[in-house]
Amino acid sequence: MQDYKKGRLIFLITSFLLPIFLVFCIIGFHSHKLILTWIHYVLFLLCFVTISLWILSIVILVKNKKIKKKVKFSKKKKIILSILVSVEVIGATSFLILMYGPWKNFREWLISSAMTTMNHRYLATWFYSEEEIVKVLEANKIIEIDEETNPKLIEIRKNFNKESYENEYEKQIFTVDDIYAPYKIIPISGKNYEGYMAIVYDPSRVKVGTTQYLEKRGEYVTEMAAHSNALLAVNGGGFSDPFQKGTGGSPEGVLIQNGKVLSDKSFDRSGGLIGFTEDHKLILGKMTAKEAKEKKVRDAVSFGPFLIVNGQKSIIKGNGGWGNAPRTAIGQRQDGIVLLLVLDGRKVSVPGATMLDLTNVLANYGAYNAANLDGGTSTVMVLPQEDAKNYITEKEMKSHCLKNYCYINDIVNGSGAHVTRPVVSSIIVK
Repeated sequence: MQDYKKGRLIFLITSFLLPIFLVFCIIGFHSHKLILTWIHYVLFLLCFVTISLWILSIVILVKNKKIKKKVKFSKKKKIILSILVSVEVIGATSFLILMYGPWKNFREWLISSAMTTMNHRYLATWFYSEEEIVKVLEANKIIEIDEETNPKLIEIRKNFNKESYENEYEKQIFTVDDIYAPYKIIPISGKNYEGYMAIVYDPSRVKVGTTQYLEKRGEYVTEMAAHSNALLAVNGGGFSDPFQKGTGGSPEGVLIQNGKVLSDKSFDRSGGLIGFTEDHKLILGKMTAKEAKEKKVRDAVSFGPFLIVNGQKSIIKGNGGWGNAPRTAIGQRQDGIVLLLVLDGRKVSVPGATMLDLTNVLANYGAYNAANLDGGTSTVMVLPQEDAKNYITEKEMKSHCLKNYCYINDIVNGSGAHVTRPVVSSIIVK
């Protein structure tokens, strides 16, 4: 009787632990971080011991099968045990099939989304080998147009009166209630995203805002909008975050504000400088601060990739290598109108936009030059509190507002919380 009880206890414990250790062992064989590390060896040892004990428990139970009739489970315990084991086995099996099965869509989404974040690359490197990550990124990437924007191709107009429209998107841009309004906001939605497009009619109003604590810590875009007296603002360029504190105080690449160079660091990723010249034309290119000043750039941030250059779309393979995520982007039409786009994501029904989605939305609204700005948890569109009331509820205003400015889109960070983060720069409309 005693041997049977021990055997049964070992069988129950090992049956519960075995799927868990098997999952981690399989992850270890595929992982960039775990493979050939002490963690993997420990997991393999635990898995081996668990299997051995599981087999031993079966032997004990078989040898003592005559005693089985004397030891009974209550019906309630049997049901609970069956449910627990079933859920665990189904969960473990489903997880492994999802991560390593024949269907590659989820794998490509996870790797490309994780590898373009600052803080969550472990979501790819813990589960996949370096070879697998490189393979996926190679099949999902964006090939930028290999040329700089030509400002001469942009002709800024002052009069936008139109008697007819080329398409529905142009009609949305030019149908306004107030012909003197500095901007118009258009709701944007698609299969995997939703957000807002700000149409800024006068490009001379578009500037760069920055944190007041450069190289120390970032600020929320609501704070930048407040000390800039902005009419509207979105987040701007990239920033380094070596200790993953999310403070956003140190800019990546070139940062220029009102003609003053605030940063001139190298930028070795896709994209580069995104700025406006003194004659208010959007310029995109890979250049230093000195080269930017020679081209009379007055305001600039650094990020990418570039999506549209001189009317030509970048070549996008697969999902573009950036997965689905919240996005911020900027574009300019040939008539000078500036497009500021924010798209939400990281929700079950709204996972976020790919680079292809972003490019297509901007192209639909006539962008002649366009670039991706920092996204993810940084993605915000900010308005003065009175104007924001048209887009958010009273309840949302308690969490969305700071210093009489509010963000109007729904941000979701990597942990699932509906919060934004401090950043180093913003694009403001004054």
